[in-house]
This record gives sequence, C-alpha cells and structure tokens, in this order.
Amino acid sequence: MQLTQIGLIGYGEVGKTFALGLKEKPGVTSVSAWDLKFAAPTPLSLQAAEQAHAAQHSIQVVGAMAELCAQSQFIISAVTASNTLSVAQQASQSIRPGTVYLDLNSASPGTKQACAALIDAAGGIYVEAGVMTSVPPYGIKVPMLLGGAQSQSLAASLQAWGLDAKSVSDKLGVASAIKMSRSVMIKGLEALVIESYATARAYGVEAHVLPTLQETFPQIDWSLQGAYFFSRVVQHGKRRAEEMREAANTVKEVGFEPFMALATADKQQWVADQAAQGVFQHLPKDATWQDYADCLLAARQQGV
Repeated sequence: MQLTQIGLIGYGEVGKTFALGLKEKPGVTSVSAWDLKFAAPTPLSLQAAEQAHAAQHSIQVVGAMAELCAQSQFIISAVTASNTLSVAQQASQSIRPGTVYLDLNSASPGTKQACAALIDAAGGIYVEAGVMTSVPPYGIKVPMLLGGAQSQSLAASLQAWGLDAKSVSDKLGVASAIKMSRSVMIKGLEALVIESYATARAYGVEAHVLPTLQETFPQIDWSLQGAYFFSRVVQHGKRRAEEMREAANTVKEVGFEPFMALATADKQQWVADQAAQGVFQHLPKDATWQDYADCLLAARQQGV
C-alpha cells in the first residue's frame, strides 16, 4: 500500500491528532487536511485559528474535497457520525483509484457498508475502523479494530508505524458492530452517571449514594470517574449524541428497538445543549463532578 501522501477529512480533535502524529512517520511526504471549518460560513476567527494551527504544524490546508483527493494516497475520514456517509459520497466523486480510505467514524455497520460501496465503486480501497476508546491520551496509538478486504494489509502498515491497529474481519461491519455495541454500554454509563449524580446532588444524598457504588464496584473510583464522564460529555456531547444515534441504528439493523441507545443520545444532546448555552463556561479543567452538577442545578433554578 502506498501511504506516503496523507489526507485528513475533518480537522477536529481526532483529525488533528492523526495529522500531527503521522506526518513524521517514515515514508510520509505530505499531510493535508480539509474541513468545513476552513470555508464559509464558518466565523472568520475560527477559520483563522484552524488555519493557523495547521500552518504551525506544517499541515497543508486545502479548499475542497476534490483537491484533497487529488493529492492523497491515504485518506482518513475523521468527522462526526452524522457526516460519515455524506463525506464518503463527496470523496467517491474525486478519489483516485487505489487510494486507501480509512473510515474512523463512529457509525453503524449499515452506514459503513454504504460508504464502502461508494468508495469501492470509484476504485478506492475502503477500510473501516472501530476506535475503541477516547483518542486522548493514546494519540495515534489509540486501539483500533479494522475491517474489510484490505484490512490486514493496512493493519500491518499501521503497526509498522507503531499504531495499535488490528484486523478483526475481512467482512465489513464487524469492526463497527464491536465499536457500536461497546458504545451502547460506555456512553450509556456516562448518561446514567450524569443523571444519577446530578439527582443525588439535588437531594443532598451523594454522600450516601457514591459509597454504595464503591462497595459494589470497588475497582472504580466513582468520584474521579464521575468527573471524567461529566467533562467528556460537556466537551463532546454533540458528537457523542450523534454516535449514539448511529448506535441506535446498529441495534435497529438486527431488529431490536434501541430504547437505551436513543435515551442515551437524548441525554448526551441535552448536556451538549447546556454547554452551548454557557452553563459550564467558568469551570476549570480540573473541576469535580460536584462542580458540574452544581452548574446544572443552578441553570435549572434560572430556567435555562
């Protein structure tokens, strides 16, 4: 596989991490990125900040998907779940034959299979990835499960660069099914902790509730874990809500009603909406779960 010219679709947290982490790998000659943030109607201040970040790290900003495809042998899609299919559709119109397209997005097996059909029909090589935990603090060494006819070959190339990539199946959808099934549990736990802790805080009974959790699951520090869950959902709730809607699609695709996945999506979206309204804007990075809960309670009293 030729992986010397890398193109990133999406220059958010994950896109930046992979762009910066891969640009110094042996054989890599260029790294470019395309993101909607680089174009109107994005606020000029955000455009300038994103472009400055890319320039500072020698990442070439391109103005369109077609331009990215024209100069890339290895394309990595790192966008929000809801955009997974649309960017694959756009890329399929310009992708060069033989280009590897690695889809990191949190989408259902059905969505990944639809993306693969588009990329493969255009002559590209589609490989799905299930990113199995939060990218920070692992960086590009985050555990990834790959799937697709060429997943073993790509996994070997990525392993040579020191990445934790493993092919789990030559059949598309398996890696995503693993990822999405895990997300139902992990993102659901985040939602449960936020709802439980905030309610306990409102009643003033957290000193009774958390010790019972600690007794039942002594291997988890429930205070620290609670703070981490709150912080990640506040920061990435919108993206997590989109992922959980794809998790709901995953459940639907096997004929079950996704009661829990949809409820989790709603809770994640609600927290994201609170964050967008500035409910948590004054909290420090090391805020406790109690700090986050207090912000929610104050917003409730103010009718936010």
